[in-house]
Amino acid sequence: MSNLKTRTHFSPSEYHRYLMEGMEQKYAYQGEDLKQWRRKLRGKLKRLLGSWPETKVPLNVRNEWRRKHEYGSIEKIVFTSEPFCDVPAYICLPKNAQAPYPTMICLQGHSTGMHNSIGIDRDTEKLAIPVEGDRDFAIGCMKRGFAALCIEQRSFGLRMEHVQKKVSQQMCHDAVVQALKLGKTLTGERVYDVERGMEYLASRPDIDMRRVGIMGNSGGGTISIYAAALLPGLAFAMPSCSFCTFRDSIMSIRHCADNYIPGLLQYAEMADVLGLFAPKPVVVVAGKTDSIFPVSAVRKAFRHLKTIYKAAGAEDNCKLVIGNEGHRFYADDAWPVLLDLVCT
Repeated sequence: MSNLKTRTHFSPSEYHRYLMEGMEQKYAYQGEDLKQWRRKLRGKLKRLLGSWPETKVPLNVRNEWRRKHEYGSIEKIVFTSEPFCDVPAYICLPKNAQAPYPTMICLQGHSTGMHNSIGIDRDTEKLAIPVEGDRDFAIGCMKRGFAALCIEQRSFGLRMEHVQKKVSQQMCHDAVVQALKLGKTLTGERVYDVERGMEYLASRPDIDMRRVGIMGNSGGGTISIYAAALLPGLAFAMPSCSFCTFRDSIMSIRHCADNYIPGLLQYAEMADVLGLFAPKPVVVVAGKTDSIFPVSAVRKAFRHLKTIYKAAGAEDNCKLVIGNEGHRFYADDAWPVLLDLVCT
């Protein structure tokens, strides 16, 4: 009889880590022709994100209110993205700039919603509120002469589940698993809403469609990454506290289910996904003490991203900003870097 003791492995994560450690991403960038690589990975990524509508419904834009603001004006609108799928949004125009405006699409993460982007309460939309972590994105935009389109993401804020009788305590969970059953992903649906938001912006003569970018923190940063990878109309991106390696973040630390795209790790790491945006300007924002996107792995992923940008002849268009705190945006650190890229 053998004297060797056999260790038992009961935790599912042990098996998944075993698989992950032996897995090589089929479409990870390894120095091949950039155009061919981009075509293969972008096609695969779009398929993994799930089916998109073959035909588009009219946007049917409705205006709910418009108000003056210290830094310009804010208007609340609602547009239709898909059947039975309406999107509330704020369109914010700067006072101290001339149209057509450079514009940011602003996305909040897991929070009470898009109202944080303009610093007002969600219920009355009239009371000014403090917004922690520089997440009042649209205010930051207007201060700097940018317009902003603040989109309420599916399952957040006003778009949280209101009809289903019993829902999970995790605000995204039900929408994630239902989308999967239908051959879709919540991430893909959110990216599609961004695309429809861009179509709304294109209908406005006061928006410069050559200078439309995207930004967001956490879950908003995640969609900023996927939208940058798939939507050619975006000109620059500033994802915050969302860029890392899959291995060291969402595959090792508890995250909301909306971060997981079925099968993606077989084909690419996160740096490959954002690398599809090359050579366009990107500012990756991270927090030194972010517990769910570890900064050491952020740096590792950024080195790979930098390799892709170098191959595209645009190494200087790829910047990393690391703030001194945790899981938040860093406006004073990040905005000057972006402005240096897009305004010079």
